[in-house]
Amino acid sequence: MDLQTLITVLGGLMLLGGVGGVAWLAASELRQRAIRHTRLQTVGGPQSSRSQRPSLSGGIGAQILSGFRRLGQQSAVRDPAKLSVLRSRLMQAGFYNREAPVIYLGVRAVALVLATVGVMMVLPLILGGKAGMNGVVIASVLAGIAIFGPDQVLKMRRTSREREYSDGFPDLLDLLVASVEAGLSLDAAVTRVTEELQRRYPTLTVHLRFLVLELRAGKSRKEAWSAFADRLGIDDARQLATMLRQAEEMGTSLGDTLTVFSQDMRAKRMLRAEEKALALSAKLTVPLILFIFPSLLGALMLPAAARLMHVFGQH
Repeated sequence: MDLQTLITVLGGLMLLGGVGGVAWLAASELRQRAIRHTRLQTVGGPQSSRSQRPSLSGGIGAQILSGFRRLGQQSAVRDPAKLSVLRSRLMQAGFYNREAPVIYLGVRAVALVLATVGVMMVLPLILGGKAGMNGVVIASVLAGIAIFGPDQVLKMRRTSREREYSDGFPDLLDLLVASVEAGLSLDAAVTRVTEELQRRYPTLTVHLRFLVLELRAGKSRKEAWSAFADRLGIDDARQLATMLRQAEEMGTSLGDTLTVFSQDMRAKRMLRAEEKALALSAKLTVPLILFIFPSLLGALMLPAAARLMHVFGQH
């Protein structure tokens, strides 16, 4: 690799590192603001949240966030349906701020601009002839990261959160059943369960706090639970929202309904555990062949080989 290729590669890596660092700062700022705003509303009410809301003008992260917002407003999605889908994806990935879609579009625009600059830096390599293939590969990597990188980050965050939601949902149902059978209403039971699950499932607790705030604000139970299921994005939450709506419309006992659903959730959890246990033997086959079998073969054959070499060496 010649000096020009090395400089181009280092420049591309610096561009990618800059995009990643700036995006990480924006994501951290969004998440901290959303959690801080939710806690203020839960503890001190709307007046406390308005009086203690942090200013956007302070801090490097806030200034970067403001720049992304201005850039995203230029490329904002005009279709309300697409904007609603984008907002739902961002909420499922952990970005709850109202301005998250605009900032996300700004991050994508910055990534595309930096990728374009990187491709222009690589262009002399492509036209140079000898290292042309290296330049094409670098340009393709930069373009792929700029186009698919933000979506992949959202997908990874959403997958990790869905795993936590799936693990915590049976515990949520068990605690709801215990609270309702103890005499609490469903809304009071949700508030109590939120306090209990705060340490074990912090991300799920954030969505439960949103649910509590919507119920306190006067939103109907059906709409609040449907919005809760949409924010989580898992089938179990949608089934629970549908079950609660049907129980409310038909007038059935809420405690009995939650008990049956909780038993079904525990059975599903056991089935998932058995499925993972049965798949473990198949997953261990490849490591067994690649690592354990050669080591065992070497341990068995090396002493015999050393003995044969010693015997033949004496003759």
